[in-house]
Amino acid sequence: MRYCIIICLIILLGCSRNKGPKAPGTAILEFPLKNSECSTGEVINETTSRVEFKWEKASDTDTYELKVINLNTNIKQTISTALLSAKLSLEKGVPYSWSVATKNSQVNQKTESEAWLFYNAGAQTTYAPFPAAILEPSSGSTTSKDINNEVLLDWSGADVDNDISEYTVYFSLTNPPETVMATLEEGKLTETKVSVTSNTVYFWRVVTLDDEGNTSESGIYEFKVF
Repeated sequence: MRYCIIICLIILLGCSRNKGPKAPGTAILEFPLKNSECSTGEVINETTSRVEFKWEKASDTDTYELKVINLNTNIKQTISTALLSAKLSLEKGVPYSWSVATKNSQVNQKTESEAWLFYNAGAQTTYAPFPAAILEPSSGSTTSKDINNEVLLDWSGADVDNDISEYTVYFSLTNPPETVMATLEEGKLTETKVSVTSNTVYFWRVVTLDDEGNTSESGIYEFKVF
């Protein structure tokens, strides 16, 4: 009986160690820095420079997929590599977001990193704020209203010059939304509540203004209330 117990314990310990292939770890971004101006790009011509992206090694990872999005046009560039860096040619004076997905050959999934924002340096000395990042409700989602028949609109903002002065929230049943629902000073709130009706689709956007009079738009998002 004692030997049977020992054998069972050995089998259980062996099984506990063999948990199968692991999902890839998360890449930690290094450069370009978050909410920064990237001025180290290799000049290609008057309008373009080549930027090198760097990140830390992630566990259980064979391949890294760099994704860079032009925030003015939403055009996306991707590149796959086994290295911890990659270069892409980018338009000068334009805001971008970048992130890195990790993959391995053992599992059919990938792990996404944070998304960082930066401006590729151009001739300008002041920059418009980054477009507000919509948090909730996400575009295309279905959400519920609270007891007061309201939904919370939530976003985040960032600016290289750190001089955001206000956010203006547009919200309506029509696309594009043109009704101003709130104008909020930076540093106080990046959220506001709006009255809604069930089984209705709404559209909203956020315009960010800085002290220099520069503006940026989040793009238009929609959600349905059930």
